[in-house]
Amino acid sequence: MAEAIDLLRAVERAPLRTMRLKDLDGYTEHPWRVVNQLVERGALARLTHGIYTVPPDGRDGRTWKPPLEPAGLAVAAARFGHRNVALTGIGAARHWAAIPRAIAITLVAVPGRNYVEVALDAGGIVRFVKRDIERLDLVLERTALGPGLVTTPAQTLYDLLMRPGQGRLQDEAGAAAANLGSRVTAEELAAIAATAGRSNAAVRQMIDHLRGRDDGR
Repeated sequence: MAEAIDLLRAVERAPLRTMRLKDLDGYTEHPWRVVNQLVERGALARLTHGIYTVPPDGRDGRTWKPPLEPAGLAVAAARFGHRNVALTGIGAARHWAAIPRAIAITLVAVPGRNYVEVALDAGGIVRFVKRDIERLDLVLERTALGPGLVTTPAQTLYDLLMRPGQGRLQDEAGAAAANLGSRVTAEELAAIAATAGRSNAAVRQMIDHLRGRDDGR
């Protein structure tokens, strides 16, 4: 019983309340057995193969369903480190409520390379996209599983305009870009494009549109 409590507390203290099974080896001789028992009791919930989270606010993991965006971010954080991952694209747009309805895919920026996408047990797909995290404009935001990095509205707008098909939901990406445009200034978007060192026609057109709006024309 004591080892189960120690293991549970370790997961609860982890970034986004989530850890990989293979990172729990030091807490008990057979972590998989203890983890399975905790899942059966609802103290832990499996996000995807080999990755588990402690449901927030004492919820029962047998009935609780994690939101897609925090769950995707938690899976990425467990695999790559919470300082190395961030919600981006349509994933960040959902966080900023620029896509009002639930969608089946979220995007998480990760270092190194594009990795195989992951299906979550509760439904939904997490796509890992290669980005230079150091060059992204990020903010630490509160999620259902704890604090995590998210691209700012301006960075999210830029990413949606540059890569509208990255999440396989081009219509939603276009609508999200329009929604985010209402809360981003021309200077903010231009600064993101300058840092990135490139822009396409959609970004340039949006900057011109926002300048006209900001100037009162």
